[in-house]
Amino acid sequence: MSRLDNRAYYDDFAGWYERERHLPYHRMLDDLEVETVERYGAGKSVLEVGCGTGLILDRVTRFATASHGIDLSAGMLARAAARGLGVSQASATALPIASNSVDVAYSFKVLAHIPDIAGAMSEMARVVRPGGYVAEFYNARSLRRLVKAVKPPSAVSKTTNDEHVFTRYDDAAAIRSYLPAGLEWVATRGIRVITPLAAVLRLPVVGAALRWAEHRLADAPVARDHGGFLVAICQKRS
Repeated sequence: MSRLDNRAYYDDFAGWYERERHLPYHRMLDDLEVETVERYGAGKSVLEVGCGTGLILDRVTRFATASHGIDLSAGMLARAAARGLGVSQASATALPIASNSVDVAYSFKVLAHIPDIAGAMSEMARVVRPGGYVAEFYNARSLRRLVKAVKPPSAVSKTTNDEHVFTRYDDAAAIRSYLPAGLEWVATRGIRVITPLAAVLRLPVVGAALRWAEHRLADAPVARDHGGFLVAICQKRS
């Protein structure tokens, strides 16, 4: 299957991006991601790398002192700007942000789609002051990865599906190899540890139990190895 470049893929995806974000599965992921950023970014200046339509950034603005988002897709950014968010069109590998100018730079569901991952990590490290940033990878050793390998492609528009974009799955060793000098991986969270299929979270009793468990497992040792989304909290040293 031929792949689209990232800009074209996400411009195409923009029209459908929020169609299912109100459903329990996506709400759970968003809640866990926002909770992670709040731990490190409350009362600080933050940058979201790959902000999409601004769903996460909009919530982050409520506890950050300053916030900004960048994204490659004009289609996504139009929706973020309509929310009144401060956003710019740019690549994660060439951030239009001054060095040592933000306290936290974070990225969710983006780095796995960037071929030059080392370049993106270096740029995020460049723009943060000594402190930290949050970055999320797709975990190669997860139930989510197994399900993605066997399920049919998911449509993101009338003509495009999720196999039309570059996607990489990483284990901890690979992630460590991407870190530039001066960054130390200091904490880990795992998101979607035991949920087998997104649709299961719509079931009244089972869904509520899974959401309860996922929130409690996110910081457990098992999540660090098997969370479908592996969040590496890395600190920039002086």
